[in-house]
This record gives sequence, C-alpha cells and structure tokens, in this order.
Amino acid sequence: MGRQMRVPGAVLAAVLLLAVAGCSGTTGGAGSDSGDDPKPGGGAPSAAASPGAPADGKPPAGDVLPGMVGVSVARTQLASLKVAPPGTMSGYSRDKFTHWAEQGDKCDTREVVLQRDGAKVTRDAQCKAVSGTWKSLYDEVVVTEASKMDIDHMVPLAEGWRSGAAGWDAAKRKAFANDLTHPQLLAVSASSNRSKGDQSPDLWQPPSKSAWCQYGRAWTTVKSVYGLTVTEPEKKMLATMLDTCAG
Repeated sequence: MGRQMRVPGAVLAAVLLLAVAGCSGTTGGAGSDSGDDPKPGGGAPSAAASPGAPADGKPPAGDVLPGMVGVSVARTQLASLKVAPPGTMSGYSRDKFTHWAEQGDKCDTREVVLQRDGAKVTRDAQCKAVSGTWKSLYDEVVVTEASKMDIDHMVPLAEGWRSGAAGWDAAKRKAFANDLTHPQLLAVSASSNRSKGDQSPDLWQPPSKSAWCQYGRAWTTVKSVYGLTVTEPEKKMLATMLDTCAG
C-alpha cells in the first residue's frame, strides 16, 4: 500500500475557497439580464406587477394607458360584465369623487398624468407643467400647452355613478377618480374630452378610429376592475371596438 500524501490545512482551505468563488461569481456579460437589476433603494422589480404595467410605470409600447390588457383578456372581461339599465343620477355630485388627490412632492393626480403622458415635460417649483408636448389619443391633436389638456376619466364619474358607484363609500370613489394603476386616466385635448362628456361608448366614440382598440380595452377593464354594469348598447359597441384590434 503506497504512502498517503498529507496536504497542509492552509493549502486545502485555499483550494476550497477558490472553487466556491468560481461557482458563485457573476459577470455583466451577454448572459446577464438587466431587467433584474435592483431598483434604487435595493428592491428588485415586483413580480406582482399588473399585466401590461412595467415596473417604471410607463405603459407598454403601442399603448398610451397604464394597466392595459390584451384583446383576448378584454373579451373575457366584457363577457363577464353584468348588463343592467343605467341607474338614476339622483344624489350625484362630482364633489363626491374627491379629485385631484395629492400624490407627493407637491404634485396632484393631474400633474402626474401630464408628466406620464407627455414628452419633455418640465414643471415649476409647485409641480405645475410649464412646457411639454402631448398627443391626444382621441383626435390625434398635438398640444404644446398644458392648459389645453384635460385629464379624462376613461369611465366618466357620472357614468360610474349610474352603473354602480352610487353605492360606494367615499374612499372607493376617491380611488376611482385618481386611479393611476388601471387605464382610467388619460391626458387628452380639452376639446375631445368635453365632446365626450359623460357619455358611454354607444353614444360617443373617439373621432380617431385608430384609438378604438385601446379605448374599448381600457373602458372594459375599468368597468371590470370596479364591478360596474354595462347596458346592452354599450356592450355591443365595446365588442365592435375590440374587433378593430389587430389579431
């Protein structure tokens, strides 16, 4: 039987340490995924983010609203919406839907949406937009003055009231009126927003038909998220809008 070699303990420890380092080391080469980089503050992107809502809060390419779903999901949502006649407007007041809510850093919901939906937007010390460029989804009008932009409630407050919000508490109405997560708020030209008023899709459609796919998906999603009802004509027009989506 041959003699056994005795390896000094210090050498063996060094070899083991090098092996462990080789297995656990990381590089920034082609195999790395920059999408997993931790965010400022040390947290990784949340796996629980809403479908179609990137971690940076911007909508996915092609959509100008946050929290959008694909057409197949929208069709499923539409099929599940309860059909009912419109409720009464008795007791309605815009004041019952607190807006615009404070969002921090002196900004309210309106200013957050203007910043999100515009290009090269600059703000003053009070968070008011003072310059920028916005393209209105509804009519494709390009606007360079913030004062000429309205923040549209995709499902108008009055429409929400007569389709279920009359029975909500103040907190839920406030959430509905300031929702930055779902496709409920959008910066559009003042003229298009005022033309729309509180009308449902069977009574008003965006003048630009290229907006119908997004409009139909957004309206359907908001009504689904908040458990609001639809009328038969409204549901039919939403289906027509979804039919304009490619694929």
